[in-house]
Amino acid sequence: MFERVREDIQSVFHRDPAARNAFEVVTCYPGLHAVWLHRVAHALWVRGWKWLARVVSNFGRWMTGIEIHPGAKIGRRFFIDHGMGIVIGETAEIGDDVTLYQGVTLGGTSWNKGKRHPTLENGVVVGAGAKVLGPFTVGAGAKVGSNAVVTKAVPAGATVVGIPGRIIVKSDDEQEAKRQAMAEKLGFDAYGVGPDMPDPVARAIGQLLDHLHAVDGRLEGMCSALKALGSDYCAKDLPVLRDEDFADVCKESGDKPAA
Repeated sequence: MFERVREDIQSVFHRDPAARNAFEVVTCYPGLHAVWLHRVAHALWVRGWKWLARVVSNFGRWMTGIEIHPGAKIGRRFFIDHGMGIVIGETAEIGDDVTLYQGVTLGGTSWNKGKRHPTLENGVVVGAGAKVLGPFTVGAGAKVGSNAVVTKAVPAGATVVGIPGRIIVKSDDEQEAKRQAMAEKLGFDAYGVGPDMPDPVARAIGQLLDHLHAVDGRLEGMCSALKALGSDYCAKDLPVLRDEDFADVCKESGDKPAA
C-alpha cells in the first residue's frame, strides 16, 4: 500500500511542474485525495459493501469535486490535475500512467446494464473539459484535446480534437511535397497554416490539390500519347500564373502574392 502511495506522489512531480514538495502534494492536491478515497471505496465495492462504498465515494465527491464511481477500475500512477468537475462512470477502466484534467467526463450513452463507459489504456492524456462517451477503447498513448467529444474508438498514439472528435493524421512527406509543388504551380499559399494544425479549410484545399495533381498527371500522359501518334494538340504550354495577376486581390485581403 505504501509503495502505491509513494508512486502516486512521484507521479505528481513527474507531471506537474508546480509541485514543490511532498507535504504540499499530500495536503493540497484534491486529485490525489480522490484517487486514495476511490481505492477505499472500490475495495468495499468488490467485497459487496455497495452502500458503504457509495458513501465513501460521495464523501470524496463532496471533499474534492471529483466524482468516481466505486465500481470503476483504476490503474497505477493515475494523475488528476486540478480535477474539479471530473466524472468517471461505473464501468470505466483506466490503465497505468493516465492523466485527466479538470472537467473530464468518462460517461456512457446507454441506460442498459453492462459495459457502457470507456476504457483508457496506459499513458492516455485527456484534456480539460473533454467528454469520452461510450463503451469503447482509447488506445495506449493517445491524446484527447480539450473540450473534444469522443464517441468512437481511438487508435494507440493518436490525437483527437473537436466536436465530434476527429483523429488528426499527420500527412507523409511525399504527399506533402506533391501538394506543395501543385500549390506553387497554381500560385496558392496557405498563409499562417502549420502542417499540424487541424484546419478543415486547409485540409479541404489539400484534397483539391491532390485531385488537381492527379488530373495534371493524366493530362500529361494523354499529351505524351497524342505526341507519339504524331499530333501537336498538346504542343502549346499552359499559361503561367503570375503574381501581378493576383496583386489587386491580395491587396484587398491584406496578403501578398505567393513567392
